[in-house]
Amino acid sequence: MTVTIHDVANLAKVSISTVSRAFTTPDLVKPETRNRILAAAGELGYQPTGGPRKPTNRTGHIGIIVSDLDNPFFTGVLNGVQARARQDDVAVLFANSDQDPVVEENLARNMAKQVDGLVLCSPSMSDDQIRDLARQTFVVLLNREIDGIPSVVMDSPGGMHQAIQHLAALGHKRCAFLGGPRNSWANAARLSGLRPAAEQHDIEVVEFGPFPPRFEGGLQGADLALAAGVTAIITYNDLVAFGVLARLNARGVPVPDEISLVGFDDLVFAAISAPPLTTVAMPAEAAGRTAVNVLLALLDDDHRVQINQSLDTYLIVRATTAPPR
Repeated sequence: MTVTIHDVANLAKVSISTVSRAFTTPDLVKPETRNRILAAAGELGYQPTGGPRKPTNRTGHIGIIVSDLDNPFFTGVLNGVQARARQDDVAVLFANSDQDPVVEENLARNMAKQVDGLVLCSPSMSDDQIRDLARQTFVVLLNREIDGIPSVVMDSPGGMHQAIQHLAALGHKRCAFLGGPRNSWANAARLSGLRPAAEQHDIEVVEFGPFPPRFEGGLQGADLALAAGVTAIITYNDLVAFGVLARLNARGVPVPDEISLVGFDDLVFAAISAPPLTTVAMPAEAAGRTAVNVLLALLDDDHRVQINQSLDTYLIVRATTAPPR
């Protein structure tokens, strides 16, 4: 595994900008701090190769790349990003990768030349690609975790546990999970909460997918779940849940009388769907604010801000869940 500037910073217990200064402008770093950094670099075998440096002439711009701007979840993230950046008079450049890792990498490398740092929201690039990008500019991950890279995540496993606990309390014993994209970090995080929670509450879960994380994914998955004889369906996100609702309605299957349904995200439409959707609320706007807060702290060498943060999720019970017949 390639050793990065983040690994050195973690071992030396300093910020990545301090590590960068220790190699580029050592006279600006206290001798004892510089010696600790050099010792950490020697222990890890780190060789500086032009990693991220605190900009001497700040552009006053940060960038954010989202994976699917058609998904209202990312609109919430962008609202939070812009609100927090505005507090420091920082401009935000944003781009949409449309869930294409090649497009995403090209966007990130081009944007890195124009901004002081990047927020990558639900990125689909590989770990190695992101680590390489983090050597060129300051990067904060949102809804993704990679060792040594600053990140803000939402507690998907905890939210999924709440969903299973709710269904178990209603008396459900056999549920379906309609999963998201195959290589999605968020999908893996949801499953990491779903499987142990189902075992704990003695619920059998039938997993289907991958499905596109959109309305069409729910249309595809609903028939499979019905054929499996489940009494409840949990979906990767609310958009998939809306597709399930539409398909069940078309087949004359009443929700929740015949089958219960739980979404994930708590989009604005969840409260006004017919019937209103039980879902796990993901704090998208708060996550956007926090990601910018972390990025600005990195740029300002502010040690008061924790660079890896997890935000709570919570279940909102509405009208799509009920005891099984």
